[in-house]
Amino acid sequence: MEKQKAVVMLSGGMDSATCLAVAIDSGYSAAVLHLNYGQRTQAKELDSFNKLCDFYGIKGKLVVDVGYFTQIGGSSLTDNKIEVENANLDSDMIPNSYVPFRNGNILAIAASWAEVIGATAIYSGATQADSSGYPDCRQAFFNAFEKAINLGTMPETKIKIFSPLINLTKAGIVALGGRLRVPFELTWSCYQNNDFPCGICDSCALRQRGFNQAGIIDPLLNIGKR
Repeated sequence: MEKQKAVVMLSGGMDSATCLAVAIDSGYSAAVLHLNYGQRTQAKELDSFNKLCDFYGIKGKLVVDVGYFTQIGGSSLTDNKIEVENANLDSDMIPNSYVPFRNGNILAIAASWAEVIGATAIYSGATQADSSGYPDCRQAFFNAFEKAINLGTMPETKIKIFSPLINLTKAGIVALGGRLRVPFELTWSCYQNNDFPCGICDSCALRQRGFNQAGIIDPLLNIGKR
């Protein structure tokens, strides 16, 4: 029997790479979606996306340019006048790396593509348990968006949103990725536009804590020393 298709949102980071592995392990034929939205690390993320596609032998891929995020601004990832904050993992404040309603935009594009290619699922690597606290990374948000998709598409279109990492800590994601043999060395998490991970931004700090707690060495840890 032909496998059902799933659109997987793949940024090129460790979470989305693990999410892709989960979708494939669950028996779906993955079609992967990547957004270029003027983020600081656009080239690095796109490079990781392409390497992951090559690793998994994925042919169905869509790269969408949505540069309007830089016009909207409001995030240190899309506005170079706003400095990326150093990590403070004990803070309850949402860091300035939050891109307003980014997941809402990505999900809308994913839903459009899913309807065209006949996909029955959308996979997101968002997590709410051990993250930066972005409001569009909560399970309630995905539940509501799934309802909106199925209200706003053709009657025969039925799309389920899966967020398999939503309640996992970063350590849990690392452990799951390890079991699924995710090539973490191909991923990119840093928010800075550097050749090597900065190690001090929110995303780097969360990644490092996850690998440390999982007792696994991050293959990118010493990338700058090679």
